[in-house]
Amino acid sequence: MPRGKSNAKNTKAASGAGTIRKKTVKRNGKEYIYWEARYTTGFDPSTGKQIQKSVTGKTQKEVAEKLREITCEVDQGSYMEPSKMTLGEWLDIWEETYLIGVKPRTIEVYHMVIKNHIKPAMGAVRLEALTPHMIQNLYNDCTREKGLSAKSVKNVHCVLHRSLRQATLLGYIRYNPTDACILPRVEKKDIKPLDDYEMGRFLKEISGNPLETLMVVTLFTGMRQGEIMGLTWDCVDFIRGTLTVNKQLQYYGSKGGGYKLVSTKNGKSRVIVPASFVMGILRKHKSTQAVWQLKAGPAWEQSNFVFTDELGGHMKTWNVYREFKRAVTAIGRPDARFHDMRHSYAVAAIRSGDDIKTVQGNLGHATASFTLDVYGHVTDQMKQDSAKRMDRYIEQVMGQ
Repeated sequence: MPRGKSNAKNTKAASGAGTIRKKTVKRNGKEYIYWEARYTTGFDPSTGKQIQKSVTGKTQKEVAEKLREITCEVDQGSYMEPSKMTLGEWLDIWEETYLIGVKPRTIEVYHMVIKNHIKPAMGAVRLEALTPHMIQNLYNDCTREKGLSAKSVKNVHCVLHRSLRQATLLGYIRYNPTDACILPRVEKKDIKPLDDYEMGRFLKEISGNPLETLMVVTLFTGMRQGEIMGLTWDCVDFIRGTLTVNKQLQYYGSKGGGYKLVSTKNGKSRVIVPASFVMGILRKHKSTQAVWQLKAGPAWEQSNFVFTDELGGHMKTWNVYREFKRAVTAIGRPDARFHDMRHSYAVAAIRSGDDIKTVQGNLGHATASFTLDVYGHVTDQMKQDSAKRMDRYIEQVMGQ
């Protein structure tokens, strides 16, 4: 293939041309041998000279395969210039520029995943050098060496996949190497709601607790912790007997962090029609809060939150957690999580006769099938109870 200045006859022929040669270098007195292939990507329009690049490898075969792939892309017009940017450098750009609209708490989680797991392992690797095998080894090491759960490994994958998808769209890499990776299976954990006996004991235990109303409303509405803490009085309609869930209060500890009101988990609002008992205790709580405001005077914070301290400030996550754990430990359920009150509500609602679609709407699940997947065992038990009732009926009829 002729090399040199371009002309109309040889422009196409010269594009993608390549040669392979063996090279030897000395470092610290030791001799190293490698192979290098040079190829042409086109011509500089201002000088007419060929634009040449090179790839290297340990063997002639490895370099030949790389050269064949690149020259094919040049001929087809799909060639992209390899990025010299490292994964660590790209992740810094991605965090700074491409997480607009992502919730602060999610950004914080992404940052910790990058800092603790991705950068230490692969931060210095160039973007164009990333391979599915390399990333798969990271996932495997997270599981085997670090002992991360399947869900945590999935979080690592989520960050890498999203960031490299953006890098692909920008043309920094040809394809997303995470697409070919296999994740460990996430085992669905059994939910552990409070049963009827435990629920009764729990209600007695929290009686008189400063957070009693907050926990009772949570238990009988299925709201998430951030949602109950972020509930404001403008979302409580005593006339219609409804609660509008349209935001949540989240804490994040990064620079400039703190508590922030953000959208709900799925970004959608929902309207709950709780039992009249719930609306009754909320009405009583509003009167109590009015007394607190009178006592506080100018020190009262006009936050409009339903659940506050005696100065009107919003509740703190750790205070809510502490009081809840104290109560469940006292009734012999130290393993219970605040989120288990949400499960307790869902199970109680289904057992009391609510249809799955209604339960889905109250919980804010995306689909009824998801609700069934989580609480299907409850409907199975209801079917068995129904069969037993029918058996008793048949025995009664047959015995006449």
